[in-house]
Amino acid sequence: MMSPLRRRLSTTLATALAAWLLAGPPAARAADDEVVVFAAASLTDVLQAIARQGGFTGVRFSFASSSTLARQIEQGATAQIFVSADEPWMDAVGKAGRLLPGTRRDWVGNRLALVAPGSAEPTAPPETAEAVSRLLRAALATPDSRIATGDPAHVPVGKYAQAALGTLGLWAEAGPRLARADNVRSALAFVERGEAPLGITYRTDALASRKVQVVALFPADSHPPIRYPAALLTGAGPAAHRFYEHLFGAEAGALLKAAGFSAP
Repeated sequence: MMSPLRRRLSTTLATALAAWLLAGPPAARAADDEVVVFAAASLTDVLQAIARQGGFTGVRFSFASSSTLARQIEQGATAQIFVSADEPWMDAVGKAGRLLPGTRRDWVGNRLALVAPGSAEPTAPPETAEAVSRLLRAALATPDSRIATGDPAHVPVGKYAQAALGTLGLWAEAGPRLARADNVRSALAFVERGEAPLGITYRTDALASRKVQVVALFPADSHPPIRYPAALLTGAGPAAHRFYEHLFGAEAGALLKAAGFSAP
């Protein structure tokens, strides 16, 4: 016969075991609560601000060129959300079967900017082809000068830059003189350090820096629309779903607008 004490202990252990099985082991619960977000480098500041504002302490970010992140996801990297700076790299992840069906949505838009070293107060920069062409030709008149931007071979901002320069009839002249960075923030750093007189980045990157200024905006019709698609990835848990939906809410929208992003 089991003593009363042993019966109580047995009942307590059985209850605890049942609760543990229902909740899952600690490692599984921790993994479910943690959200890994792969996002374009141009989103570094605003996504971190959105996570802080919403109290999402379990969100971890990996920021890099969309091409780098897309290839890592294709190869099986663990992530629950992907935000790309262009549509083709999101398409590639979709073809690899890593997007959670029905979750891909256009999140925000951006502008392509010509930036220069400096810390002048923001003004209304010109947005004409003539202004952009004049500034670029003046910079290229110095034999050793380079124009910093992302590598057009795989970095979205570089692809947009190549398209815009082609539209303006400047690709043959400017293409060989590009300082080709592996992401937009690296391109911005060239200009911040004074290693390039001009850079082609997103407007939001320039606004996030105290060391550069926007001297002109490329005409919106000189390149494909800059849209950032976002999607949940296969295996995304409840925490990832909550953060993903928060990205499209009013609080996140206010931060995006303040950072210079626009509707997609």
